[in-house]
Amino acid sequence: MATGRVATVAPSATSLATIYTVPIGYYGIYNISITNTNTTPVTIRLAVASGATPNANEYIEYNATIVGQGVLERTGIVAGAGVYIVGYASNSLVNFNVWGIETSTT
Repeated sequence: MATGRVATVAPSATSLATIYTVPIGYYGIYNISITNTNTTPVTIRLAVASGATPNANEYIEYNATIVGQGVLERTGIVAGAGVYIVGYASNSLVNFNVWGIETSTT
């Protein structure tokens, strides 16, 4: 069971990346912070998905713009066992951080 920061990932530019996968036997409540360390705007995508390649209906942010040195936060995301948090950024100088708490389902 994890608490606190459970993941931090800086994905390669223009590639989908699995940021975190909820462990089997657990569910969690998460906050996700996406930080643009560039001085220019970037485009991001964020999905809570059933697999590493999200379906169109699994995105909670799609082509959202984060201003230079800005941040986008999503809070209170509840996800069950085996759910993937997947991110994408138009530039590699973007950090995805996930904080949360997980509880056993058994």
